[in-house]
Amino acid sequence: MSRYVVTGCAGLIGSQVTHTLLSNGHSVIGIDSLNKSYDERLKNWRVDQFKNDPMFDFHIADIRDANTLKYIFNNDINAVINLAAKAGVRQSLIEPLQYYETNVIGTVNLLEMCRTFNIKKFVLASTSSLYGDKSQQPLQETTDTNSPLSPYSASKKAAEAICYTYHHLYNIDITIPRYFTVYGPAGRPDMAIFKFIQWIAEGIPITIFGDGEQTRDFTYVDDIAKGTILSLKQLGYETINLGSDKPVSVNTCISLIEECLHKSAQKQYLPRHPADVQNTWANISKAKDLLEWQPRTDLREGIKQTVNWYLENQSWVRTIITS
Repeated sequence: MSRYVVTGCAGLIGSQVTHTLLSNGHSVIGIDSLNKSYDERLKNWRVDQFKNDPMFDFHIADIRDANTLKYIFNNDINAVINLAAKAGVRQSLIEPLQYYETNVIGTVNLLEMCRTFNIKKFVLASTSSLYGDKSQQPLQETTDTNSPLSPYSASKKAAEAICYTYHHLYNIDITIPRYFTVYGPAGRPDMAIFKFIQWIAEGIPITIFGDGEQTRDFTYVDDIAKGTILSLKQLGYETINLGSDKPVSVNTCISLIEECLHKSAQKQYLPRHPADVQNTWANISKAKDLLEWQPRTDLREGIKQTVNWYLENQSWVRTIITS
């Protein structure tokens, strides 16, 4: 049994990571600010799945607050998994300072906890958004990341850079999984799959930016959680893509949702947003080699599971604001 800190434990990925660690007999110190970035009912639903587990110690706290973190951390922690973040490309254009504070300063605070309490393993959740709009696909970890298109991706690049500094200076073993378009039950309401399911189910016209032929490397949350936990392996300092390696167009994704709901979408096409990339496609050979990881859930099955969750919780999920 090991003891882990999981920040962002009420988030989509963080809750699944926490649930999996607890199911495997580990102890988890969960940290989440439960902020109002989106409907708190989703966060509460996720935490409800494991909040009564005696091995779970939950703290409502903000990683930007270093003084509070000092009261939570101790010398019996084996590793920190930092999944707390301000996420989302579009919203970062509106709140760039909040993204910087949480994603950069928050990461520094957690690294300082690792240094102070001699915690030798740190996992930082990062994003495929770092790669920008690259025409050469699939994207490898060595692909240039010097052209971020949003404050969100820029903040994550800064967080990766400070992680290397702490690895170099204090010998902290750091692994940085870069996630590609994560989705699943109780997903984020600002993400396309959640929005499309809700809008099609409730007969609301769906908005598509661009012609819908842009592709995304949609990756199911259970697979991402497993890859994140495997990233606890001692590797020195590594960035590792976690994606499906099977990019699918937005139009195809919508068709799969229509099929599962037995309903047709009312489509509304708008110009492509300048912060959006045309295609994402993960080269996952490094994850296979270093972590012995590969995704198990294809998009059809993942959407089926996500639609089923929506229908089971439709009485309240239908009222969640997605715009």
